[in-house]
Amino acid sequence: MPAPSQQTLDVAASELQNPGAQPISRETACRWLRPSDTLLPRLLEAAQSARARFKPRIITYSRKVFLPLTNLCRDYCGYCTFRRDPNQPGAHTMSPDEVMEVVRAGERMGCTEALFSLGDKPELVFPGMRETLRRLGYKSTLHYLEAMCEKVLRESSLLPHPNPGLMSAEWLQRLARVSPSMGLMLETTSTRLLAKNAAHDNAPDKEPAKRLRVIEDAGRRQIPFTTGILIGIGETLEERVDTLLAIRAMHHRYGHIQEVIVQNFRAKPAIPMAHVPEPSPGEMLRAVAVTRLLMPNVNIQAPPNLNAPYYEELLDAGINDWGGVSPLTPDYINPEKPWPHLEQLRLRTESKGFQLRQRLPVYPEFIPALLSRPGLLAEKLQAARGVEDLAKEDLAQEKLAQENAA
Repeated sequence: MPAPSQQTLDVAASELQNPGAQPISRETACRWLRPSDTLLPRLLEAAQSARARFKPRIITYSRKVFLPLTNLCRDYCGYCTFRRDPNQPGAHTMSPDEVMEVVRAGERMGCTEALFSLGDKPELVFPGMRETLRRLGYKSTLHYLEAMCEKVLRESSLLPHPNPGLMSAEWLQRLARVSPSMGLMLETTSTRLLAKNAAHDNAPDKEPAKRLRVIEDAGRRQIPFTTGILIGIGETLEERVDTLLAIRAMHHRYGHIQEVIVQNFRAKPAIPMAHVPEPSPGEMLRAVAVTRLLMPNVNIQAPPNLNAPYYEELLDAGINDWGGVSPLTPDYINPEKPWPHLEQLRLRTESKGFQLRQRLPVYPEFIPALLSRPGLLAEKLQAARGVEDLAKEDLAQEKLAQENAA
């Protein structure tokens, strides 16, 4: 594409003055998502400045075990290799003993997060899943998830973080009693992707309005919540921005979005989208940087295993967290993409001048409110706080040093 004119460069520079002081507009965000190798360094510089205002010099991660409670799912997304029908090879629902075996192994390896991922309400379409749940003694997948979260909470030092798909307000409240945080990827607000042969054409639980309702219900209940965007599944650049703006609006209203994930689609054999082009590294960097500038005071992460070897570049784009990384279990959603070794992640992070610090599945700034609610969850959270106290202390010292220097 032709090099931008000097006028374009001047306008671009003016849009990113004092980055982080105020979120950028929709128009500015859309403009900066468009490819331009000439302008990319300016965008990355602005994202770095915005992050420095928010959380300087500390990059966090959560050491986790990944628990695929069940991979049976009633949705058929065009990009997913995780879900199974009951008769497919690899279909599996974990038993309580299997859950705790992984949890105890993770405990020995210093993990603090038990990430539960599962298909959406498989019992509604699969009689075999209803029979499995009956045999285990539960009415639904969500009842079983609730019980496993409580078991992990009572019998280990790990803290559950469930990603159960769509939930009612009642279920959000129930799961909040046995987990300090939870998540649901918004992915996109584009209803076009529900059309025939699109990414979500056979996925009733991916309807944007339904997912936004869950995120809002979590906000009303002040549940620390992880959500995010999935780029490269057929959405336009404008739709990417609109998805991020929907997340930002929820956070402005309720203050409960603890983390925004910017996740890139990865093509895999044997999926309907196997031949869809993946987002380029530059496209990913622009998406991360624009997310930082749209939400300068929100934790932003991008999965390191889906973006190897571009760790340093992601740091340049303004992330302040690597998300959950497991020294034990694979990424069951993207099994072909192994987690980086934690020592490698530390070295790559430090090479850019940052310190890598472990955190809990719930971010430090959300912990005081959780501790004010008496019960088992608060007790377990208090016992686990030593892990994240160091990161919090380092952050406070860094900010104090910046203030003194100013």
